[in-house]
Amino acid sequence: MADRKPIESWLTDMDGVLIHEGVPIPGADAFLRKLRDSGKPFLVLTNNSIYTPRDLHARLGRMGLEVPTENIWTSAMATAQFLDDQRPEGTAYVIGEAGLTTALHDIGYILTDHEPDYVVLGETRTYSFEAMTKAVRLINDGARFICTNPDETGPSAEGALPATGAVAALITKATGKNPYFAGKPNPLMMRTGLNAIGAHSESSAMIGDRMDTDVLAGMEAGMRTFLVLTGLTRPEQVENFPYRPSRIVDSIADLVDVI
Repeated sequence: MADRKPIESWLTDMDGVLIHEGVPIPGADAFLRKLRDSGKPFLVLTNNSIYTPRDLHARLGRMGLEVPTENIWTSAMATAQFLDDQRPEGTAYVIGEAGLTTALHDIGYILTDHEPDYVVLGETRTYSFEAMTKAVRLINDGARFICTNPDETGPSAEGALPATGAVAALITKATGKNPYFAGKPNPLMMRTGLNAIGAHSESSAMIGDRMDTDVLAGMEAGMRTFLVLTGLTRPEQVENFPYRPSRIVDSIADLVDVI
């Protein structure tokens, strides 16, 4: 097999790789600084659709991590790009926060509950029974069901919270319709992100802390994959999967010199 091309572009997950429970992971600042200084295209990815890139830029900045807004890619943005490709200037009924509604506004979508082309479900702090009921009825009436990401739970200081995937399962049970998930592990999120920075999968790498989302999506998008052990996947769990990352490292600090 021919040697792969040098890595010219980087994609990295955020939670579990750069930060953990609101605190930067040692080495994250050095890694991001090296990326910025190198001039290589890069993106920080998150399946969380609540926040806009400006929100995330500010949140990371308060932690001492400098990530320009143009280097942030969310599942909301991937969802919006997918809908713009599928049905430009369409209509959608949205359950979600500013990260999702802003991304859809930016591509020219009209948000409505009157015969929308799509029902789009994203992360939100308060899932309304009324909103979910409306989503079920609109899907039963013919709206296509789209979901930003399949994560079933999310972290909080008090413990796990039901997330987008769990609410999607409720709507699926009520309608018999499965959603199309745009976020990880769908490699669509990687490919749209690579397109956004003008990168090619053959010379790109994905860094993540989860085998079942980050590594899977990166592998299926044709990228090299790096698993860090500062997040959800533990070393002893790697062998449980039928695929492997290109390389396993203890943390993001181990990849500073790879750039």
